[in-house]
Amino acid sequence: MFRQSTFKTVLIVLTLFLGTYFTLPTMLGPDTMRQIGNVLPTFLVPKSAVKLGLDLQGGVHVMLEADKPGLIKDLVRQLQEDVRRVLRTERVAPTGGIVAQTRGVSLRITDAAQRTKVFPKLQELATPVTNAVIGNTGQRSLEIVDLGDGLIQMVITDAEVNERVRRATDQSIEIFRKRIDPDGVKEPSIQRQGLERIVVQVPGAKNSKEITDVLQPGKLEFRMVAEPGANPSEIETLVHLDEGGGTIQVERRVLVRGEDLTSAEPGFDQRNSEPIVNFRFNVKGAQAFAKATTENVGKPFAIILDNKVVSAPRIISPITQGQGQISGRFTVEAANRLSILLRSGALPASFTLVEERTVGPGLGRDSIAAAALASTVSAAAIAVFTVATYGIFGVIALLALVVNVVLIFACMALIGSTLTLPGIAGIVLTVAVAVDSNVLIYERIREEQMAGRSAISALDSGFTRALATVLDANVTGFLAHAILYFVGTGPVKGFAVTTCIGIATTIFTAFTLTRIMVGVWYRVFRPKVVPI
Repeated sequence: MFRQSTFKTVLIVLTLFLGTYFTLPTMLGPDTMRQIGNVLPTFLVPKSAVKLGLDLQGGVHVMLEADKPGLIKDLVRQLQEDVRRVLRTERVAPTGGIVAQTRGVSLRITDAAQRTKVFPKLQELATPVTNAVIGNTGQRSLEIVDLGDGLIQMVITDAEVNERVRRATDQSIEIFRKRIDPDGVKEPSIQRQGLERIVVQVPGAKNSKEITDVLQPGKLEFRMVAEPGANPSEIETLVHLDEGGGTIQVERRVLVRGEDLTSAEPGFDQRNSEPIVNFRFNVKGAQAFAKATTENVGKPFAIILDNKVVSAPRIISPITQGQGQISGRFTVEAANRLSILLRSGALPASFTLVEERTVGPGLGRDSIAAAALASTVSAAAIAVFTVATYGIFGVIALLALVVNVVLIFACMALIGSTLTLPGIAGIVLTVAVAVDSNVLIYERIREEQMAGRSAISALDSGFTRALATVLDANVTGFLAHAILYFVGTGPVKGFAVTTCIGIATTIFTAFTLTRIMVGVWYRVFRPKVVPI
């Protein structure tokens, strides 16, 4: 009775060792770990520490919202191109052209035979709307209606718009991460909030402008400058940054897009030492750029970033090597920032700034001090109550609590979780739950002893019979906080993560570590009565 197998004991001791090992970077700090790394081999020194959240070390908080109307305009523009391609293939010319509308396009084909021929081809543009989670949603991307009198209307569905917004937001998260943390050292928190919002938190950042500057769309295009007499429907007037804010007319047709870039690095022009950005295309982009420059020698072409012309140089000779440079009176910082934008890729949608705030490190220190005081007071109160009520068993419970907290920090370090002020509250709550689990076990032992059982039998029955109650309470709490994690955002997630981890470690320490320590105590003292 009341025995623990050697295998389980070794497994528990190994878990405690690993928990302490992975907590060292958090407890000792980077300077001490660096000194340890100078003595021990690198592979033996743990590197993952629990990251402090924005509310604990200060930093920048930014909330962005996807430009849904702008994304719809892009979808309409793409739909126009698709319809134009279909009509060109079928050799059908609509009366009055392809008219763009708020959520789609319309066209009139008066000839019935041509309309009958092209209508099935237009219907093929209505593709199924697919979701990354559930796959095919059963809905279509377009609603195509023949309104009679030769008029065909094509409308982009709500399902397609919402799916494009969701997809654009998810893709933008990774692009933001590459831009904000190109070296992988800032460890920002970037999360989607709702369908079309992204929350960016960069702990330790002091200036919000250095963050918002790299959150621009970064959409790079190469187009030809419009020639005099060009069709007005095929040209567009854009701001020309190199001309002090003047305007320039460019063709709507895009020769090469920024997606075909393989590299973009800041540099200096050898002729005048001005900062520039050197770029290189992939094979597809190099071929398209070579073709465009070969066919347009002597003509100016526009380098367009986020619908603004950065520069419009004249093509002196064909550029066939797939590389070039962007100049535009840049500063060194601007050239470096532009190269980061281009390397990370263009955003699939534009974003507007909804919320921006900077949290000073002083506020973070105050938060840590307040949290430390609250945790110390609560821990002291728990220690006094537990020892006063259960004596030596209270001391055992406190030792299990210490190990519990160590395991929480070890798990958070391993999964890369960020500790926030609500997370500290979750740890304090976990301590209370852990004490509650020990109270249930100890009271059960007391009841068994009062029922006339021997000391060893009371201990064994106390742990065994309290298991169901403790599991029921903790599993219920775990499920509730897991739901809170999946539906919550920001600080709510931090609270849910630490609480879920704490509940799991509490079950482990209450029924393994506490049981082992009680077993060791019993084998040493062999009491006739459990002093509880």
